[in-house]
Amino acid sequence: MHAINLAPEIVERSRAHRGRERILETLDPAKTAHLIIDMQNGFVAPGAAVEIPVAREIVDNVNRTSALVREAGGLNVYLRYTYDENEPVNWSFWYDVISSPAAKEGSRKAFTRGGEGFDLWPGMDVRPGDEIVDKTRFSAFVPGTCELDALLRRRGIDTVIVSGTMTNCCSESTARDAAQRNYKVIFMADGNATLTDAEHNATLNNMQALFAEVLTVEQLAGLVAASRGVTGAPA
Repeated sequence: MHAINLAPEIVERSRAHRGRERILETLDPAKTAHLIIDMQNGFVAPGAAVEIPVAREIVDNVNRTSALVREAGGLNVYLRYTYDENEPVNWSFWYDVISSPAAKEGSRKAFTRGGEGFDLWPGMDVRPGDEIVDKTRFSAFVPGTCELDALLRRRGIDTVIVSGTMTNCCSESTARDAAQRNYKVIFMADGNATLTDAEHNATLNNMQALFAEVLTVEQLAGLVAASRGVTGAPA
């Protein structure tokens, strides 16, 4: 598990800007979705195309978050990173400019639907009623590349909880875009994973400063408990 290090000066600065310690004192579970980012074989499995070893260590916390949301009456959405050569607008910048031919081929092989890394990691606690949505960019909110925003709007969702991998890539990109679409964002400190503690904490501090409420799963459990009796929440 990553060693979490939120800088005290950033925490204090964010509190001064907010005028309070927490953005959210309660949740309306019926308007809350847990977005589980890219917990797929291609990221989680040993020896995977883009192996993130710490991703295996957060599985229990991600599943616990899903259980908290599910039991309170919220929605869990599993996002799958997808390589799609037939999408209307190919991602040429990532695949043809930044990525080497070998890296592009690795993504194609792993993350094309039916590819060796495309499926969700077997340890994920997917239940009936959960949603599985594919995306072809780091963020799940890029218009024309993912149906997530439309799904959440149909369900009346106004708050999202972000967990998964990589902290500083797909999780961060999704959280940033969610905030800019007026969703309230909770970013899980111990439910996201990347390659190093330094990269993980850089994102946590940026989330705290500008984009999200940064919580541990224990803190989230307390928030859910405090929300009993809120509209849509079981008493």
